[in-house]
Amino acid sequence: MKAKRSGYALLYDLIIIALGILVTILLVKFGVIDSLAYALRDYGILASFSAGIFFTSTFTIAPASVAIANLAEHVPLPMLALWGGLGAMCGDLILFFFIRDRFAEDLRKAFPSTARKHFLNSFHFGFLKWLSPVVGALIIASPLPDELGISLLGMSKVRTSVLMPISFVMNFIGIYLIVGFANLIS
Repeated sequence: MKAKRSGYALLYDLIIIALGILVTILLVKFGVIDSLAYALRDYGILASFSAGIFFTSTFTIAPASVAIANLAEHVPLPMLALWGGLGAMCGDLILFFFIRDRFAEDLRKAFPSTARKHFLNSFHFGFLKWLSPVVGALIIASPLPDELGISLLGMSKVRTSVLMPISFVMNFIGIYLIVGFANLIS
């Protein structure tokens, strides 16, 4: 029964992601994101920060990426990356506090206590002790949703004071990559 519930949770998440992508396609097709980016062009800091907040979640990364690419036409890239990175850092902190606890609870329910203890201990010793934070940081910099990266950092017991600069720098880089890719294909 436990496996069945996690299968439903995965299916639910995939449906939500698909709906988010569909809504993004519709918003782009009807020019809503372009119009919004144009309307907010004089409020570059606020628009960049807001897009950055939404740049972190599985459910909002697609429209946020499109908004960031559109904002790059009106906002200088260093300012966009700085404020977008700060917004994304705030979004990641919110995710960190929710995911860390949710993931731990899901793990507690899914595995017996001995297997769970062995799994979690592997993130504190040896190879995974340094690999999981590195992979988590790379996932945060990528255009992939940050939840997986945040989960890896949470399992590695990364403190909030360490997560914040990692999140900012990696999202700053990620925004530069999104804009560079958008410029490459346009």
